Amino acid sequence: MVDIEVRPVGGYSDFGRNMTCVRVGREAVILDMGIRLDRILLDEEAVFDEMHPVDLQRLGAIPDDTVLKDLGAKVVAIVIGHAHLDHVGAVPKLAPHYKDAAIYGTPYTIKFIEDQTTQWQKGGKPRRTIPNKLVTVEPGERLRIGKGIELELVHTTHSIVDTAFPVLHTDAGAIVYAVDYKFDNTPVIGQKPDYRRMRGLANEGVAACIVESTNAGHETKTPSETVARDMLKDFLFGIENERDGIIVTTFSSHIARIKSICEFGDKLGRKVVLLGRSMDKYTSIARDLGYLDLPKTVEVAGHGKAVQQVLKRIGDRRDEYLLVGTGHQGEPGSFLPRLASGDFPYEIEKHDQVIFSANTIPHPVNIANRHILETKLKMRGARIIKGAHVSGHASRVEHQELLRMLEPQHIFPNHGGIQLQSEFVELAHGEGYHLNESVHILRNGDAHQLRQ
Repeated sequence: MVDIEVRPVGGYSDFGRNMTCVRVGREAVILDMGIRLDRILLDEEAVFDEMHPVDLQRLGAIPDDTVLKDLGAKVVAIVIGHAHLDHVGAVPKLAPHYKDAAIYGTPYTIKFIEDQTTQWQKGGKPRRTIPNKLVTVEPGERLRIGKGIELELVHTTHSIVDTAFPVLHTDAGAIVYAVDYKFDNTPVIGQKPDYRRMRGLANEGVAACIVESTNAGHETKTPSETVARDMLKDFLFGIENERDGIIVTTFSSHIARIKSICEFGDKLGRKVVLLGRSMDKYTSIARDLGYLDLPKTVEVAGHGKAVQQVLKRIGDRRDEYLLVGTGHQGEPGSFLPRLASGDFPYEIEKHDQVIFSANTIPHPVNIANRHILETKLKMRGARIIKGAHVSGHASRVEHQELLRMLEPQHIFPNHGGIQLQSEFVELAHGEGYHLNESVHILRNGDAHQLRQ
């Protein structure tokens, strides 16, 4: 029987910079290569694109893959589950360390990586910044990526389109990587999760499940994205706002949320403007792939000069527009904090509505930045409206359902450190799993060999 080893590289001792290596005999697969954005924000002089991987690792911004030096196996593939930066952001920095390994992902994920790793030279010629081959895998497709490993992507839902569970099929059973997900049966974009295939995996035998533990302690089911859509509708249509400016801030990667905002803005009779490079990047990919069909009146202003021009053009006609941008965490340099600081030719006026369609990520840096942002907005007389949001992460009920469907022999909780992992251990104990026997808490740099 082939031996299997699970080796955490990032994301097990903290939030962000997700990366796990699974060794199957003499072959290995890397799952995700993410970044930790707050570590970049802590260093005012840090410029991610210009920094060397060693410096970023020293800063704790990307996974420290030196823990794989004694792996004793060849990395034959890199598989990315979805296109959030805490899962894909370190690809330009770390993928060249494994130049012979192709990168696999769903269509949206691979298109994002292609955009992320392409530089445009003079004359409009593209130059790829990594040597790795990019391979698009449709959910439900199964292909061989090593002598003893086959890859399958199983469709699930999250707060970004085209999310999938990477599944590594081996002679010792399947390894399922469920980081991140939620079970949304009425998604705004796309189909509900492929429960039938998940149950099918159990029949074939699941050796291990690596699973996020973000909301494992929340005794509920995470609401569908349609709930956030209904809240947005109520916030936008339930307030007298004909004379006021309306600004909505959300994640630029949350394509379903942006779809709802744009459709409701159009029904309000307002021209929606998506502002900023990240809004432009994520929505452009979604539109190119046919995942997003926006009203014809929607305008996108990506680079800084375009943002300045469109805001200057709007001027006093704020009642004709709905602005959408990033900055809900108060991140310095993003759209909303800059607007609140008066960096644009658009003044926030008394009674203007600022709708936060995102929760604060519970990190001291984010909490401090968000407090500063809200204070500046209130000083300008804005009305702040919070709560138009639902999480993209599974809660306790969904985790219980996942374990019941997959019936894994071993469980490895991932995300956020020992407190959240312990909450998953408690959950798993209720499903018949036992600490250090069938459910295991690992830290970055550890290694655990499965006992068959």
